Amino acid sequence: MISVVILTLNEAVNLPRCLASVAWSDDVVVLDSGSTDATVAVAQAHGARVLTRAFDSFAGQRNFAMEQAGFRHPWVLHLDADEVVTPALRDELLAIAGASDAPGASCPVYRVAAKIIFMGRWLKHAGMYPSYQVRFGRLDALRFIDHGHGQREVQTPDQVGTLQNPLDHYNFSKGVNDWFARHLRYAEREAGLMLAERKQPLRPGQLFSTDATCRRRALKRFAGRLPLRPWLRFFYAGVLRGGFLDGIAGLRYARMLAIYQSFIDLMVRERLEDEWRA
Repeated sequence: MISVVILTLNEAVNLPRCLASVAWSDDVVVLDSGSTDATVAVAQAHGARVLTRAFDSFAGQRNFAMEQAGFRHPWVLHLDADEVVTPALRDELLAIAGASDAPGASCPVYRVAAKIIFMGRWLKHAGMYPSYQVRFGRLDALRFIDHGHGQREVQTPDQVGTLQNPLDHYNFSKGVNDWFARHLRYAEREAGLMLAERKQPLRPGQLFSTDATCRRRALKRFAGRLPLRPWLRFFYAGVLRGGFLDGIAGLRYARMLAIYQSFIDLMVRERLEDEWRA
């Protein structure tokens, strides 16, 4: 079997759907960051164990869970409360965890794509699908490091397997205002990352890597040095990636990404001005 950890902060709206999607696990841990709504009560009502830890970073929360939760099983799946494990993904996870000869079972950790759901539809194009994160792995191997507002795995690419089935990600389930509030916080971390990466040499060869994650990360580093980034982000998501094929939802999401990029750029400018004055 597989243990599951779900990160939460005021997720009473989302948590029942997430918990229902992992009801097949007999070891579900909710790591809460101090919710003031009914999140903890919802988790307990569904039979989940609840741990509480003040949030410092996604990597910090996930590593705390790996080291302190006392998971019952040797394989662990990490989720956010607005994510859902589909039946197809469940079967794939159980196959890997349950059979040593399953395809790719020699990998210690696995990355999974997420299908962003917005305005009732999957943003196949504007949502940058498939964009991967490592979320599943062996208890002794799955660890994370901070990167921007999120986290990355500690393993090298040759140690990372790829799951064929995606998560469903309902990251607008608490409304657009909540999305903007979260991304305003994320922008501060992204600004710090952008300034740090500007000091690193570009490696153009990575833009043509056979690994999709490597290409995406290289493109992000390259784009961080370009002017007019909010407009470029809209053009990339809405046109080059085919966001217009997702209809009004895709174009609106592309516009929201452009606004998010504006947040980041403003914070970068503020930090640079502070450095110049110092």
